[in-house]
This record gives sequence, structure tokens and C-alpha cells, in this order.
Amino acid sequence: MPAPDDDLALLADAARAAGEIALSYWQRAPESWEKPDGAGPVTEADLAVNRMLERELRAARPGYGWLSEESADGAGRLSDEYVFIIDPIDGTRAFMQGEDTFAHSLAVARGGEVVAGAVFLPALGRLYTASLDSPALRDGEVLRVSGASEPDDATLLTSGATLDPGNWPGGVPRMRRAFRTSLAYRLCLVAEGRHDAALSLRQAFEWDIAAGDLIARQAGAQVTDKNGVALNYNTADPRAAGILAAPPGLHAALMARLKG
Repeated sequence: MPAPDDDLALLADAARAAGEIALSYWQRAPESWEKPDGAGPVTEADLAVNRMLERELRAARPGYGWLSEESADGAGRLSDEYVFIIDPIDGTRAFMQGEDTFAHSLAVARGGEVVAGAVFLPALGRLYTASLDSPALRDGEVLRVSGASEPDDATLLTSGATLDPGNWPGGVPRMRRAFRTSLAYRLCLVAEGRHDAALSLRQAFEWDIAAGDLIARQAGAQVTDKNGVALNYNTADPRAAGILAAPPGLHAALMARLKG
């Protein structure tokens, strides 16, 4: 089977191609609608990107399974050793509003572990990549998490609701909060040390976090669910119990506050 770096090159090329499609719709009022069961918005651009990715990636790796936010799911992928985990456009709301922080999140997992991942922000021209055999990179430059180890005065990418005192039995940390719609992008910002940590207490879908998880870990972050449990991929229910990514010392300090 292809090595992680071979899959990474495939993902990077596909992410750039996805960007070309997305930008052809961006800031041009693409048709959009709400998905059933409160699953959020989707646009014609999401579906166009998904069609291209599924066609090209599955043709290149016909033995790989497929898990995408915009494709019907099935149990067949559970028996596949390798699986693509794809979010055609992460941050669809930002995309619809004409903001430039939407992303394409592409990953390959093997046996439940992500082995290659690419996150591309086409409107900003930023490509983040990592594999188990290579470091986390942004446009070819090696990434490293910040040196933060204490919550006070660190920067945290999260929603405002996360800082409700009821979520922090050990006390709300005095952190400077920021936010980006794309969860994949938040993980990449932690990887490059522009922010110290990213936290979501809500369920996180695998397609939102798979690529960013690997990129952050290869940059030195510890990444777990909100309970401190390691993440696993290509599961029957492709949702994690939230996510926390931070340098190891800061991760431990935040977990202590969350658990009380």
C-alpha cells in the first residue's frame, strides 16, 4: 500500500484542486439550503467539491474506504484498512458570508489512526500538511506549537459558550479567547503556535478534526477529546466527544480545570 507521504502528496494536490472549485463559487452567492435534523447549511459548492474529491481520490486509491460530510455513509468503510476522511468545505457558514477562513480538510486513516492530512485555505493560499513520516508544515515551513504551559494569559480558540463557569469545575481559566468557524483551521493555528490551544466541548465529527489532529500532533501538540481520551477514527459513529489541542503542559492544566 502507498506510504503516508505518498498519500499526503495525493491529498495536497486534491486540496488545491478543491480550492479552485470553491473559489469559483466564493462571494458569488452560491445556492444554499439547510440540511435535515439541524445538521447545518450546505451549498452547491460543498457538493461540487465533494463530487470531484470522491471521483479523483477513489480512482487513485480504489481500495480505500470513504467518509465525507457530504456523502451518504455506509458500514462498508468499517472493514477497510484505509479510509479517506473528508470535509469538502469546513466552515461553510464563513464561506457563505464571503469570509476567507473556510478550509478543505482531507485525511487518510489506517486502522483508526490518521496517517496523512492536508488542510487548505484557498482564499488565503495556505496549505497545512503532515504525515506520520513527515513534520507538520505550512507552505513548506516546519510548524511548532507555542511554549505555553499555564492557562492564564494563554490564547484559546473556542466559542464563547465554552467559557461558561458550569463547564469548568476547577475554575474558568483566564485566557484570551478567539474563534474561527473552521475547526480544522483552529487546529492548524495551534500547530503553528499562533494560538496556544483549541477546545470544543461539543461533539466533533471526524471529518472536521482528522487532518487537523495529525497536523497539530506532528507540531508537538497533545490532542484528545474533551475528557482527555485519545481520538480514534473510522468509527461506526464518526463523532468524538469534543476536542482539546494544546502543548502538553497546557493540555494537562486545562484538563485539570475541566475535571475539577
